[in-house]
Amino acid sequence: MLVWLLFMLPALALALYAQWKVKSTYKKYSRVRASCGLTAAQVAERILGYGAVSLGSPDLRSVKIAAVPGQLTDHYDPRTKTLRLSNPESKSLADIGVAAHEAGHALQDAARYQPLVLRSALVPAAQFGSQLAFPLIFGGLIFRGLDFLILAGIVLYSAAVAFTLVTLPVEFNASRRALALLRDTGVVTSKKELAAVRQVLSAAALTYVAAAASAILTLAYYIFLYSQRR
Repeated sequence: MLVWLLFMLPALALALYAQWKVKSTYKKYSRVRASCGLTAAQVAERILGYGAVSLGSPDLRSVKIAAVPGQLTDHYDPRTKTLRLSNPESKSLADIGVAAHEAGHALQDAARYQPLVLRSALVPAAQFGSQLAFPLIFGGLIFRGLDFLILAGIVLYSAAVAFTLVTLPVEFNASRRALALLRDTGVVTSKKELAAVRQVLSAAALTYVAAAASAILTLAYYIFLYSQRR
């Protein structure tokens, strides 16, 4: 237990901080109305239209914008070409920033942004690996002579780690695109509002950093267990 804490405590601390940071930052700027007067859905639609012209990808105009239950559950689904927003009618800087970020993912998809393509390809392996890794490792620890199960679990879990690492450039790039697109489309023109959106997106990005750190440290712990058995 002590060894596990030594490996995982930094990741747990970062995850808790990231969760607090994104919630507090979002709460702060969800109370600030954007001067453009547009809703999050309208901002997403404007960005998709701009991207259709700038990227020469008319298919972006057919991307659907739909509501999704919950808070901060916004996401872009490349399979159905649907951009789902938790607060599509909100006119706050926070929700406009989030909508722009998700629209950034749609533009990534249209441009065949390679990290996004790779992340999509890793989804089945990551899901399979994360589900089977712990049972295999646990079985290898319980039953002597079956150390190969631990090694198999480590290999499978590595796919989940790879997924979290590839997610980082995808999310960072979507945020950079969002800030540029908000400027280019005239949605956000003041430095003060742009700084507010940047704070929201930076806080959200921290959650992905925390997830990657947790995955890496968990993998390191599994490798430590295997080395101890050897």
